[in-house]
Amino acid sequence: MNFNIRRAQREDCSAMLELIRELAVYEKAPDEVTVDPLHFEESGFGLNPVWWAFVVENQEKKVAAFALYYIRYSTWKGQVMYLEDILVTETMRGKGIGKMLIERLIQEAKEFGFKRISWQVLDWNEPAINFYKKFGAKFDPEWVNVTIEIPLIP
Repeated sequence: MNFNIRRAQREDCSAMLELIRELAVYEKAPDEVTVDPLHFEESGFGLNPVWWAFVVENQEKKVAAFALYYIRYSTWKGQVMYLEDILVTETMRGKGIGKMLIERLIQEAKEFGFKRISWQVLDWNEPAINFYKKFGAKFDPEWVNVTIEIPLIP
């Protein structure tokens, strides 16, 4: 199969959200996706985008995968790429698409002078962990994820 990787465009947002919902089901958290589609679109393609993405199209020009990242600042390293999500739809896994996306992200990081690429993976997601190990990814058991949920003010 031939695949085309390109920068995401505003028109890709609905397909990307479908894949995000697919990921949420896979990660056993289907009700956790609460982002408003308009907010998602504006956050990537509005006046002040906060995320960027690459999509992979199949032969039918349908989005089969994406990788979404944003820029994070490290007081020790400077600007770094934070990979929020990389997702290949289930029927397209095992065809080299994930590798294609990671390689494109590495190229992007080099072009922008980012010092590293960081991301998270669930400890039970062995297929993803094994995939990342192929790229020499380091897994850090010392750091604990911390989150504060901010409730909406009525």
